[in-house]
Amino acid sequence: MRILVVEDDDRVARGLVTALQHAGYDVHRVATAAAALQAGHADVVLLDLGLPDADGLDLLRRLRQTEGMAIIAVTARGEERERVLGLRSGADDYVVKPFGTAELLARVEAVLRRTRSARASAEADAETIEVGKLKVDLSSRLATVDGEQILLTRKEFDVLALLVARPGSVVSRDHILDQVWHTSWEARSRSLDTHIATLRGKLGEHVRIETVRGVGYRLAR
Repeated sequence: MRILVVEDDDRVARGLVTALQHAGYDVHRVATAAAALQAGHADVVLLDLGLPDADGLDLLRRLRQTEGMAIIAVTARGEERERVLGLRSGADDYVVKPFGTAELLARVEAVLRRTRSARASAEADAETIEVGKLKVDLSSRLATVDGEQILLTRKEFDVLALLVARPGSVVSRDHILDQVWHTSWEARSRSLDTHIATLRGKLGEHVRIETVRGVGYRLAR
């Protein structure tokens, strides 16, 4: 499990990174909102709301658009109004500084359990997804456009399944590479570009896969 720590205070960040690594997580730390937006996919984001280069709530809303990330706000803003704003902006949980390491780890574990449960439930309930003229049957691994079956390779179907699961939302390149190729290796990144181009050709003009430069791809509704 990969955790992204977004914290500009070096002392606090060191403590978080050390505790999470000791608990067995793969941890990446950044100190700015700009770096957070470029950091790629993470299973959980620990987000300080008091960053030097952007409003923390604005960043929270932007990160919320990325597929498959749980977000825990970690901040000194402890008033009820601030907590409500954070949760309504998309935080899965809200931890007020100072906090105990054991509490934080328990909250990370709880968020991950909820995320896994929600993902499993969604996958069970949504075996067939329709977006416009595109219909994808996840159980039989069949895709049709306007009733005509589209022949896809295994990886082409896996990429399409990730996009069709959240139509209109951006799915990051790192997330696709992690889920389909199980790597972030640059050579595989070029392979992703090739698969997207092939998918576009096979799906035709009725299905649009949009490129969000520097972030990933989005299946247009």
